[in-house]
Amino acid sequence: MSMESTIKGDALELTIYGESHSPTIGVYIKGLPSDVTPDKEFTAKLMARRAPGNNAWSTPRKEKDEVLFEQGEDALHGYIINSNTKPKDYASIMNKPRPGHADYTGKLKYKEEASRSGGGIFSGRMTAPLCIAGSIALSELAKSGVTVRAHLKECAGIKDDSYYDHDAHDKNFSDALALVSGKEFPVVSDEAGEKMKEAIEKARMDLDSVGAVVECVIEGMPEGLGGPLFDGLEGKIAKMIYAIPAVKGVEFGVGFDVARMRGSENNDPFAMDGDKVTLKTNNCGGILGGISVGAAAPIVFDCAFKPTPSIGKTQRTIDLTSMTDTDINIEGRHDPCVAPRAVPVVEAAAALAIYDEILGKN
Repeated sequence: MSMESTIKGDALELTIYGESHSPTIGVYIKGLPSDVTPDKEFTAKLMARRAPGNNAWSTPRKEKDEVLFEQGEDALHGYIINSNTKPKDYASIMNKPRPGHADYTGKLKYKEEASRSGGGIFSGRMTAPLCIAGSIALSELAKSGVTVRAHLKECAGIKDDSYYDHDAHDKNFSDALALVSGKEFPVVSDEAGEKMKEAIEKARMDLDSVGAVVECVIEGMPEGLGGPLFDGLEGKIAKMIYAIPAVKGVEFGVGFDVARMRGSENNDPFAMDGDKVTLKTNNCGGILGGISVGAAAPIVFDCAFKPTPSIGKTQRTIDLTSMTDTDINIEGRHDPCVAPRAVPVVEAAAALAIYDEILGKN
């Protein structure tokens, strides 16, 4: 039986099921307004940005990721039929937990129900159902003028042009960020992107992997979403972002840099723009007291992605059958950097958090 994971929001309830090499993977979505139906073309475009096997810097695993939708009595079901599974790639390491993976902790929690191949429900493959649900949220938000856009801010120490390199109200960066979704490699600066790709390829040739940072900017936000303490918008977004398996950190606005600033530097002065309230700067990342400032200040956050733990180098582990130390060599097909394909996943996850908050408020 496939394992599953459920999140209950203020209005939406999502249940993602399946495993990396199971026959199907998918999501049940409850709580959508009755007049909301999937935009299949939009969903297909988002899935194509996340899909594996299209370039040298991603896993060679080929999956069409064609999404099928079925409307049930109380839930919309979106799913994918896996067509290129190779569970035998993992037969030799079933009892040897891979360093950096959830193999060991998965067994602690689920015992023999834990995955018998690949990363199971813990795999990055399971971000596909997250994108199915997120495509609906992105499409519905766009109808009300809310855009959720992300890019590779940093990879292997190489930095892309980013939001905080510009004035808070720089329209040029916003326009450049809007073009990223149409690019093969998700960066604002193509020059930086070429350097990133070279670094990813070098890691691949070294039988290794690299990490990255993804920056997300949400514009056109309604004001007053969220709340204090447990109802904070940062927490709601972060919880959804942490559903992406490789994410190890989330920071809003200028993030941890606030620890090295004075209040006079970090505070965002208020100002009037005609009859509208605005912020001179946006160090807060568009959220104050857990509540959205609104269109005057985009929500901006970064998320850190760890290097892909499946690498070609020999690693140390244990044999759970003999309970002895041993070595492991991981076979199979893996991304030398997961973050380029994760950019649309970040957009999808953030959109789900915002859309649920809007639906819950209404």
